Amino acid sequence: MGDVTGPGEGRLESAGDWCGRDLGTRTVSYDERDAILYALAVGARPVEDLDLVFERGLRVLPTFALSLAQWAPDVLAGQGAFGDATALHGAQRLMVHKELPPTGEVTCSAAVTDVWDKGGAAVFEVAVDSAYFHAVWSVFAPGRGGFGGERGPGRPPAHDGDPSHRTRQHTFPAQAALYRLTGDRHLIHVDPAAAAAIGQPRPILHGLCTLAGTVLRLADVLGAHPADLTEVDGRFASPVLPGDTLDVAAWRDAEGDGAAFEVARERDAVLTGGRVRFGRAG
Repeated sequence: MGDVTGPGEGRLESAGDWCGRDLGTRTVSYDERDAILYALAVGARPVEDLDLVFERGLRVLPTFALSLAQWAPDVLAGQGAFGDATALHGAQRLMVHKELPPTGEVTCSAAVTDVWDKGGAAVFEVAVDSAYFHAVWSVFAPGRGGFGGERGPGRPPAHDGDPSHRTRQHTFPAQAALYRLTGDRHLIHVDPAAAAAIGQPRPILHGLCTLAGTVLRLADVLGAHPADLTEVDGRFASPVLPGDTLDVAAWRDAEGDGAAFEVARERDAVLTGGRVRFGRAG
């Protein structure tokens, strides 16, 4: 929540005018150290997840792609599509085409593919494409709606029946400070004053960190390797504070390789409408 911001200058008259905007192309390089730091930051364990945190036989978590592509929604914010302190990271989708190598470079192209009119707010969808993945950020921008556009998709329906699997996701006190070293250095994740300005008692965890940590725990209960993720989708419902323990509920698909999921902190929903699927990409 609140991970995407910009200066809010040069704003076009209508949010709908941004639909179709080309946000450019970038080539991003990384090495084994970056991939290992990312895995540790999202909750990989040095013993159980050794091939995620040790360069010998290293496999890269597919959600690391979202760190490599974070520049795209940041570009949109910097161009003034929405305000600098009010936009929220509403949802995230990732589809994996093939596994990222331990060291390499990824060329990504980005564009605003949709802008939905929610009345009091607009939702900007930013798609990033590369040979390795397709990712979509949904950014909720209060005050930018009412431009006469389509409302877009609604919330997914609630799940029927009890979950097939339950597990817990343990975040840790230094997690936000560690995760921000992977690329998103927004002040609300480290500065108590910035967190207080958005009504939080202390710095909050990045939504993408929570999502990636959930993938790790879902792989555990579904009997999959987290690096075999092929797709994940979820909506961010409320912030997580580093050190929180989260409850993860999953409803396994009949095919067995995927599941719907929800994440909550006590009774507060954290991630809703989740979908995950595993099975070697490429």
